[in-house]
Amino acid sequence: MKLNTMEKIEEVAQQKPAFHDNSTPTTNGGGMNGLHVGEEEDETGEGKGHHHPCRSKVMVNGHKEDDVEGRLQQLTMQCKDSNDHSVQCSSSRSQTGTDAEAIPPLVNGDLCLNLPVTNLIAEEDDEQRTSDKVAEVLQPRRGSKAIFKDKLPPPKESLLLRLFESKLLDASIAITHLYKSKEPGVQTYIGNKLFALDHSDFDFYLPQVLYMYIHIHELSDVLKPYIIHRCKGSIDFSLEVAWLLDAYTNDCSLPSRKQSRGTKLRKMILSEELRPAKSKKEATSPNPPLSPVMSPTKKTHSRSRSDATGALAQNIAQETSLRRVNSHAVDLSMGDLTSGRAFSNGCTCFDTTANKLNQMTGRMHRTTECTCSAPRLSPELEFLDALMAIGKRLQGLPTREMRTSRLFAELQMMNMNLPARIWLPTNSEEEYHIVRIPHVASVVLNSKDKAPYLIYVEALLCDNKHTSPLPSKILENTLRYTKSEENLQDYFRHEANNTAHTPPGGFSVYHQNDSDHDCWSQEDDDILQQYTMMNQKCNSSDTISQMSHDSITSTDSKEPVYIAAGDIRRRLTEYLTTPNTSFQRDPEDPSAAALKEPWEEKVKRIQESSPYGHLPNWRLRSVIVKCGDDLRQELLAYQLLKQLQNIWKQERVPLFVRPYRIVVTSNNSGLIDPIINAVSLHQIKKNSKVSLLNYFFKEFGGPHTEGFLTAQKNFVQSCAAYCLVSYLIQVKDRHNGNILLDPDGHIIHIDFGFILSASPRNLGFEASHFKLTPEFVEVMGGLGSDMFEYFKILMLQGLIAARKHQDKLVQLVEIMQSSSQLPCFKQGASTVKNLKERFHMNLTEEQLQLWVQNMVESSMHSLTTKLYDGFQYLTNGIFI
Repeated sequence: MKLNTMEKIEEVAQQKPAFHDNSTPTTNGGGMNGLHVGEEEDETGEGKGHHHPCRSKVMVNGHKEDDVEGRLQQLTMQCKDSNDHSVQCSSSRSQTGTDAEAIPPLVNGDLCLNLPVTNLIAEEDDEQRTSDKVAEVLQPRRGSKAIFKDKLPPPKESLLLRLFESKLLDASIAITHLYKSKEPGVQTYIGNKLFALDHSDFDFYLPQVLYMYIHIHELSDVLKPYIIHRCKGSIDFSLEVAWLLDAYTNDCSLPSRKQSRGTKLRKMILSEELRPAKSKKEATSPNPPLSPVMSPTKKTHSRSRSDATGALAQNIAQETSLRRVNSHAVDLSMGDLTSGRAFSNGCTCFDTTANKLNQMTGRMHRTTECTCSAPRLSPELEFLDALMAIGKRLQGLPTREMRTSRLFAELQMMNMNLPARIWLPTNSEEEYHIVRIPHVASVVLNSKDKAPYLIYVEALLCDNKHTSPLPSKILENTLRYTKSEENLQDYFRHEANNTAHTPPGGFSVYHQNDSDHDCWSQEDDDILQQYTMMNQKCNSSDTISQMSHDSITSTDSKEPVYIAAGDIRRRLTEYLTTPNTSFQRDPEDPSAAALKEPWEEKVKRIQESSPYGHLPNWRLRSVIVKCGDDLRQELLAYQLLKQLQNIWKQERVPLFVRPYRIVVTSNNSGLIDPIINAVSLHQIKKNSKVSLLNYFFKEFGGPHTEGFLTAQKNFVQSCAAYCLVSYLIQVKDRHNGNILLDPDGHIIHIDFGFILSASPRNLGFEASHFKLTPEFVEVMGGLGSDMFEYFKILMLQGLIAARKHQDKLVQLVEIMQSSSQLPCFKQGASTVKNLKERFHMNLTEEQLQLWVQNMVESSMHSLTTKLYDGFQYLTNGIFI
């Protein structure tokens, strides 16, 4: 090859500087070997090798010049990403005429393109064309950095960013990465993304979020803006945050620095510092303008307004003055059950006549915010404090009868302060006001040391429990519970001078200041009689009793009503042959009869005796109050059960679990949402005196009836689910008092006070994987039956689905395990490690099937299960 030809090649190669060590690409034709890029030059500027003559054609790796560009593209696709994305071409010495060598891998992170050139022939007249072709070959190599950047997959950080920006982001993903990330920028970014999450999805992880806020200093500043934002906008969220902070900051081993962090936020919430910002209209006008309809001077179309509406409109000014007079008295009576206003914060912004009229006319948007700055959280806090105080007083009484009598008296005293703007936190998503507590329906539950009790509350549904007007109080056994229309003005004038009067909208239950209560006319008696008759018609389901009542009290006809004797015999026969669905009241176990009673019958019975029962928005709710018990482990168990329920539903595995809501109010108190229409196996054995299978026959029918087969299938699906729950989170203390049976045949486990690494008295006595007694297998049909095999198949499917989503379960435990003093974390970091091992991620599905069969066999014949049931029978009288 001529010298001027190679010089032109070098000039083309030097048009772009090299990307590696600032070296200048040169040519090296030692032994006609090829081209090198990035090799050092000699002092003359030429390659160290000798130049060989070039002729008319250029051959690279056996390909003609037309295929050079395609070959380079193929090499580019096969190369890996280099650290500095530089390109270095190297060659090896070979003899003239040999075949092309294999493409070498990366060398020291640099891309090596070994292009041995053979038969490099160039004629004098083709020098310009040859130089242009080599330039085309070298140009893609020198710009390979841009080419490789487009071809290679994006880095991990960009994929994570795409996840955070996608619709797949939920609270589970956000909180997991927030907990594991150590980069302040990433933490701040995720903290900002919390504002876009669904509130109910985030609230599920609120215990973990507040635990990170207390224990991880780096995350406290990231989480605080979101928590404050939610507290300003939601009373329910503020209450739950305050209660959880109280529970998690009262650990005696918690450093004072961490305690102060949680205590300061709790004080901000309870001191009402975190309130919604007032609008400009409210800031300039302390008394909001009245509704245009209520304006006494504005001329409006008032033909549809009744006389009562006009009379109420004339007293709006008096209501405003009454609110100011009452403010001091309400502050003194807050929390005093004898005052009749223990749960009133003195705010009447939503109880005004104007707001009530807006509600009746469908214009509730006119009054939706409080303008008097009354404490928002005080009524609900005082209500919970009163419930917990009752539990503490019951603990000091020795007998169950004394506890029950005291409970009735305490609840009667609480009724004096109702209706009020309060609700049960266990179902705070519903909108209602508590108007009455039927005290005779309450029950003290079984417990030796503590005194948990079950109460029922009557509620009236509303549009918004925080802004809807409170319902007026209805007295027992009376109809005229409100003031007459003509006396409203005199009433307000008389009461304006009395600082202890009842606020408008909630009239007093006392009659010493009411001169109208003695004026009872014959018309009132007729109205009361008609009302009683109509109420009993609507609520009574006994046709015989209804006909007899109509024949006596009917004012329309005095003729007797004849009832056929055959109809009476038929109904008596049905009554006698109907199986008894309730237990007889046992003085030693009064809760058995109360819990066994069907919920529909209980609702009907209480509604008929309630003065509010005739209202269409009347509802009955229940709650278990526990004082002296730490429910934080129960709350963690509820989260795990709820997560498993969602996983099995997502994977379409027909397993049944019934998580029940837990509200932790402190480290030794809380509320539990009771499971209605369910009774424990202990109560079944004690009252029925038959085996579990015979009880199924008695309740659901014979072994081949549709009712029994459906109940049997429900039993299998629920038993398999709770066996997996007991195995995965190591639930202990599984005696028959903690296992319920519902009317559909499902078994439901309760009382998760011993989970993960905790056991009763720390003995570790229950060594089996889960509780599977021979009686359970007998209900399934026995060993080898179809339903028993179905039980094992469900366990396998449930375990496969659970380990597929194990991260969602492990993160709940892992976050709470750090610096925790709960008994379930006494083994420290090994608690989380053992939980992960129980998912058996290293086993195939065939191996996992064998493991499930081994667990079923060993648990079914477990000696420790029999011994523990016997121990509970001897010590606590729990039937086996």
